[in-house]
Amino acid sequence: MKNVLIINGHPHANSYCQALAEAYKKGSASKGNTVELLHLGDLNFNLNLSHGYAQRTELEPDLIEAQKKILWANHIVIIHPVWWGSVPALLKGFFDRTLLPGFAFKYKENGPWWDKLLAGKTAHVIYTSDTPIWLYEYFFGAPSVNLVKKRVLQFCGVTPVKVTGIAPIRNSTPEFRNNWLAKIEQIAANTF
Repeated sequence: MKNVLIINGHPHANSYCQALAEAYKKGSASKGNTVELLHLGDLNFNLNLSHGYAQRTELEPDLIEAQKKILWANHIVIIHPVWWGSVPALLKGFFDRTLLPGFAFKYKENGPWWDKLLAGKTAHVIYTSDTPIWLYEYFFGAPSVNLVKKRVLQFCGVTPVKVTGIAPIRNSTPEFRNNWLAKIEQIAANTF
């Protein structure tokens, strides 16, 4: 059995991303995994890393708890919409404030390399987009995937990272959305 942390990066409480997060939770729990669901819209924290890494900003209690859950998890699922080709500010702020040096990675003193402090974990990124997947990936280069998969998760040592894109969402039918909810539940049930 695995410890699974699902992070919903959509700020709205009743979003389709929330429904996807609930479907993943249901599927994963059905196989006996322990699942925690973190809706970032419910957390109270400042998105802005005001001083960069030059000066430590005290973490709010919700971010301290989030860090504990990240360390606890064997498998991390990040669900988010694509806005302006990337992730919502809420999710980016969460990464900036939570995945800090000394927690998620540590630069080595004499060189450009770093220690990947979240090594040993796996992940799945699920994103929704109004742009068709083929267009988002091949024409635009899937910037949110590059950010979340490569520059965040893999940078911190999380690998492998699976990616699932769901699109187009705008003007999609209830049947399309329900079919994807069932697929995500099935994917979660078959992950381990």
